[in-house]
Amino acid sequence: MSNAKGDRRERELVNRLDEAGFAVMRAPASGSATTRELPDVLAGNGEVFYAIEAKSSAGDPIYLSGEEVEALIYFSRNFGAKARVGVRFDREDWYFFHPGDLYVTDGGNYRVKKETAVADGTDFDEFVGRSVRTRLGERTDD
Repeated sequence: MSNAKGDRRERELVNRLDEAGFAVMRAPASGSATTRELPDVLAGNGEVFYAIEAKSSAGDPIYLSGEEVEALIYFSRNFGAKARVGVRFDREDWYFFHPGDLYVTDGGNYRVKKETAVADGTDFDEFVGRSVRTRLGERTDD
C-alpha cells in the first residue's frame, strides 16, 4: 500500500495487533524505502510470528503481483515467520490468507474478492488466537 488511505489501514492493523498482545513493526513504505522487498507488517507474540503483506480496497477485488507474493514468501522463510496476506475491504474487518490459498490469475498475479475474504479468510480474532473456527481444508502449515 503506498497511498494515504493504505498507510492509515496499515497503522490500523498495527494498532489492533498491538492491542491483541503482539509485538509489531510496520515497514514504512515497504519496498520503496530499500532495495530489499519487505513485508508491510511484522508481528509476533512469542509463539507465532507473521510477515504480512497488507492490502485494502474500497472496491472489489484486491490484486497482488506475483513478485509481491514471491517476495513475501522468500522473506518469511528466511526470517522464520509465517507469510500471510491481510486484506481489508471498506465496511469489513481484516481477513488473512496463506499465500498458497489465494486465487492465481492466468497472468500469474493473485486476487482476493470481497466475498471470498468474508467466506474463506481467517478473521482477525481467529488470526490473533481469540477464537477458533474450524473449516474443512484449512491450512495448518506455514
